Amino acid sequence: MPTAVIDGATIRDWDSFHDECARVFGFPTFYGRNLNAFVDCLNYLEQDVGMTKFVLKPGETLEVRVNGSATLRNAAPDILQALRDSIGHINRDYEERGLPALVRLVEE
Repeated sequence: MPTAVIDGATIRDWDSFHDECARVFGFPTFYGRNLNAFVDCLNYLEQDVGMTKFVLKPGETLEVRVNGSATLRNAAPDILQALRDSIGHINRDYEERGLPALVRLVEE
Protein backbone atom coordinates (compact mmCIF):
# COMPACT_ATOMS: atom_id res chain seq x y z
CA MET A 1 0.00 0.00 0.00
CA PRO A 2 1.48 3.36 -0.97
CA THR A 3 2.04 5.63 2.02
CA ALA A 4 2.26 9.41 2.39
CA VAL A 5 3.77 10.55 5.69
CA ILE A 6 2.80 13.98 7.02
CA ASP A 7 4.97 15.39 9.82
CA GLY A 8 2.31 16.83 12.13
CA ALA A 9 4.97 18.43 14.32
CA THR A 10 5.86 20.85 11.50
CA ILE A 11 2.30 22.15 11.09
CA ARG A 12 1.46 25.25 13.11
CA ASP A 13 -0.97 27.06 10.83
CA TRP A 14 -2.64 26.82 7.42
CA ASP A 15 0.47 27.95 5.53
CA SER A 16 2.62 25.24 7.09
CA PHE A 17 -0.16 22.66 6.49
CA HIS A 18 -0.25 23.48 2.78
CA ASP A 19 3.57 23.57 2.59
CA GLU A 20 3.77 20.10 4.14
CA CYS A 21 0.98 18.66 1.99
CA ALA A 22 2.48 20.09 -1.22
CA ARG A 23 5.80 18.46 -0.29
CA VAL A 24 4.38 15.12 0.83
CA PHE A 25 1.87 14.63 -1.97
CA GLY A 26 3.87 16.31 -4.72
CA PHE A 27 1.11 18.76 -5.60
CA PRO A 28 1.72 20.87 -8.72
CA THR A 29 3.13 24.39 -8.51
CA PHE A 30 -0.32 25.82 -9.22
CA TYR A 31 -1.78 24.11 -6.12
CA GLY A 32 -4.34 26.57 -4.71
CA ARG A 33 -3.32 26.15 -1.05
CA ASN A 34 -6.85 25.73 0.27
CA LEU A 35 -8.97 22.73 1.25
CA ASN A 36 -10.86 22.66 -2.05
CA ALA A 37 -7.56 22.44 -3.92
CA PHE A 38 -6.34 19.75 -1.48
CA VAL A 39 -9.42 17.61 -2.17
CA ASP A 40 -9.23 18.30 -5.91
CA CYS A 41 -5.60 17.14 -6.11
CA LEU A 42 -6.28 13.95 -4.14
CA ASN A 43 -9.26 13.15 -6.34
CA TYR A 44 -6.73 12.50 -9.13
CA LEU A 45 -4.86 9.76 -7.27
CA GLU A 46 -5.92 7.17 -9.83
CA GLN A 47 -4.88 9.26 -12.81
CA ASP A 48 -1.33 10.01 -13.91
CA VAL A 49 -1.95 13.68 -14.70
CA GLY A 50 0.60 15.34 -12.40
CA MET A 51 -1.74 16.37 -9.59
CA THR A 52 0.15 14.21 -7.06
CA LYS A 53 3.29 12.12 -7.10
CA PHE A 54 1.11 9.12 -6.26
CA VAL A 55 -0.73 7.17 -8.94
CA LEU A 56 -2.86 4.40 -7.50
CA LYS A 57 -3.70 1.19 -9.30
CA PRO A 58 -7.38 0.20 -9.48
CA GLY A 59 -8.58 -0.85 -6.03
CA GLU A 60 -5.46 0.46 -4.32
CA THR A 61 -5.65 2.76 -1.27
CA LEU A 62 -3.26 5.52 -0.27
CA GLU A 63 -2.36 5.42 3.41
CA VAL A 64 -1.89 8.94 4.79
CA ARG A 65 0.06 8.66 8.01
CA VAL A 66 0.21 11.70 10.30
CA ASN A 67 3.28 11.36 12.49
CA GLY A 68 3.10 13.64 15.51
CA SER A 69 -0.68 13.86 15.36
CA ALA A 70 -0.85 14.68 19.10
CA THR A 71 1.40 17.69 18.52
CA LEU A 72 -0.77 18.77 15.60
CA ARG A 73 -3.94 18.22 17.64
CA ASN A 74 -2.56 20.54 20.36
CA ALA A 75 -1.15 23.19 18.02
CA ALA A 76 -3.92 23.30 15.42
CA PRO A 77 -6.91 21.06 16.18
CA ASP A 78 -8.96 22.74 13.44
CA ILE A 79 -6.41 21.73 10.81
CA LEU A 80 -6.34 18.10 11.95
CA GLN A 81 -10.14 18.02 11.88
CA ALA A 82 -10.17 19.61 8.42
CA LEU A 83 -7.77 16.90 7.22
CA ARG A 84 -10.08 14.21 8.61
CA ASP A 85 -13.12 15.87 7.04
CA SER A 86 -11.43 16.29 3.65
CA ILE A 87 -10.34 12.67 3.48
CA GLY A 88 -13.80 11.60 4.62
CA HIS A 89 -15.32 13.67 1.80
CA ILE A 90 -13.05 12.03 -0.79
CA ASN A 91 -13.91 8.55 0.48
CA ARG A 92 -17.67 9.24 0.58
CA ASP A 93 -17.56 10.33 -3.06
CA TYR A 94 -15.90 7.05 -4.00
CA GLU A 95 -18.19 4.92 -1.85
CA GLU A 96 -21.28 6.59 -3.38
CA ARG A 97 -20.03 5.32 -6.75
CA GLY A 98 -19.67 1.80 -5.34
CA LEU A 99 -15.88 2.04 -5.14
CA PRO A 100 -13.66 1.30 -2.15
CA ALA A 101 -12.26 4.15 -0.06
CA LEU A 102 -9.37 5.87 -1.80
CA VAL A 103 -7.48 7.20 1.23
CA ARG A 104 -6.86 5.71 4.67
CA LEU A 105 -5.90 8.18 7.42
CA VAL A 106 -3.67 6.94 10.23
CA GLU A 107 -2.89 9.22 13.15
CA GLU A 108 0.21 8.37 15.15
